[in-house]
Amino acid sequence: MSTKGLFTLLFLAVLTGSTYAQENEKRFGFELNSGVSVATQKPGGTSLNTGFGFEGILHYRFMPHLGAYAGWGWNRFGADESFAGNEVDFEETGYVFGFQFRHPFGNSPVHYFVRAGGLYNHIEIENSDGEIINDTGHGLGWQLAGGIDLPIGTNWSLTPGVKFNLLNRDADVEGVRTELNFQYVSVRIGLVKHF
Repeated sequence: MSTKGLFTLLFLAVLTGSTYAQENEKRFGFELNSGVSVATQKPGGTSLNTGFGFEGILHYRFMPHLGAYAGWGWNRFGADESFAGNEVDFEETGYVFGFQFRHPFGNSPVHYFVRAGGLYNHIEIENSDGEIINDTGHGLGWQLAGGIDLPIGTNWSLTPGVKFNLLNRDADVEGVRTELNFQYVSVRIGLVKHF
């Protein structure tokens, strides 16, 4: 079964569990988040500069504090020197999916959340002219995240948080295969519309 088929079945299974959700809170949320990223490893021996990225995520709560999320993300790191040449960019793009636990602080409207999930991403290496010199192809990785959900109005929230992504892919540049252990921590702030 293809990854897309498996993802579709997982999403449909989550939707069928909606009878467990509380009726007094919105079940869906759409989040846009963005922020800076710092590499925790040197992929292919390359020191990456501070990066930047964003995600668009759809949340669905199927139990009082448990839900699923899925979306798309992009993250870019520059490198002054690398195995692929000087002044190159490493761009990770693809899909995120997983589960989210969200719980209030006591009787407060403020919630904390933790997420654990997967990635289906690829890494493109671009030269200084913006030309793609390698595309690793999509592969599976994982993501951990956590933060705070701060209400800012009716059905709107700010979500400052931290996430960790890990993706291992191989790059083939001029016939030389290099393992990219792509790991980074991001500090993000998001805006969520609950519906």
